[in-house]
Amino acid sequence: MHAELKQSAVRILKIHPGELRLQTTLKCGQSFRWIRVATEEESQVMFRCALAGRVITLTQNSAEIGYSSTFPAGHVGTDNTPEILKDYFNLSVDLEALYKHWSSRDAHFRTVSQAFLGLRMLRQDPFENLLSFICSSNNNIARITQMVQNLCKHYGKQIAVIDGHAYYDFPRVQDLLHNSLDQELRALGFGYRAKFIAATARQLSEKPPDFLQSLRSKDYAEAHAELMKFMGVGAKVADCVCLMSLDKHQAVPIDTHVMQIAQRDYKFRGKDSAMTKVLYDRIKNFFIELWGPYAGWAHSVLFTADLRTFQTDGRQIVVKKEVKDVFSKTEADLPNSSASIEVEQSLLVDLAAVQNIKREGSPDSMGPRAKRRQKRDLFSGR
Repeated sequence: MHAELKQSAVRILKIHPGELRLQTTLKCGQSFRWIRVATEEESQVMFRCALAGRVITLTQNSAEIGYSSTFPAGHVGTDNTPEILKDYFNLSVDLEALYKHWSSRDAHFRTVSQAFLGLRMLRQDPFENLLSFICSSNNNIARITQMVQNLCKHYGKQIAVIDGHAYYDFPRVQDLLHNSLDQELRALGFGYRAKFIAATARQLSEKPPDFLQSLRSKDYAEAHAELMKFMGVGAKVADCVCLMSLDKHQAVPIDTHVMQIAQRDYKFRGKDSAMTKVLYDRIKNFFIELWGPYAGWAHSVLFTADLRTFQTDGRQIVVKKEVKDVFSKTEADLPNSSASIEVEQSLLVDLAAVQNIKREGSPDSMGPRAKRRQKRDLFSGR
């Protein structure tokens, strides 16, 4: 098979290395399919992923980012990988200018961000993004990665085998329309998430093919509300999809890590004793007010800095804590901008009183509380 593959030459991505750091951007819990490949040079990192019918290889050293494409046998047509990468990495956004803006408004961001420059939000395929974060329910990065890779291996199209590793595209909606999909995914270790994935595929099959992509042109509140109609999707997962694939750059997903950041670094105090929609929105709108229209990007820098994965040079993957989300298909739309709710930077919310934080034990052991969680999206997985 190797002889049949069509390999492009290595080209240089036209971007300053400070505008994109592959290690932080690809391994911070946005996407779960990029594989880090060993290299002979200690100063270089390499990643591979099947994307849009090809395997893309990315390399980065201190001076530049290189890329190449590997196509399966029989591929015809031009290589549009440069355009794909520009879109996927949101390269039209001036990240260095945003860092300067956030640093001028937030002293804590200014301090923490120096070790996490070049962290960009991806513009992923919305279907892949949605299913990936449905998998994130009551889960950690390592297991989410395993589930997403299993979806590709068992239901996606194999693109190429490189150095003994098979790379698969993410499956399409029609690839998941099996009556036995729920049982098949449970056998692969998806647990109760299998039901959510099967139901989401069925729901999407009844909508126009470009339904999820069309949400990019809707306003934030409408897109968020549409996403919450899918089984297993609550406010946090909907915000992840809004931020990472639907161009809603202001979306700030609130999970346990973000609450801990708010409590520890922004001194939130208040009366709420459990996670509610009101509390969720107050925290989110505080950060939107603080950071502006790209608040979701700024939040991801602080989120990544808080991950033990990066604090220990990747030797350990953090096990997530969980906080219940409020799941409702009929709940009112979330605000479209910080202007819809008056938020002052002095607003204090008590996150210390949150009682429903729980360290993951066995995510697939379905006790009574876990069964109740089948009807809710959990704050987890990033």
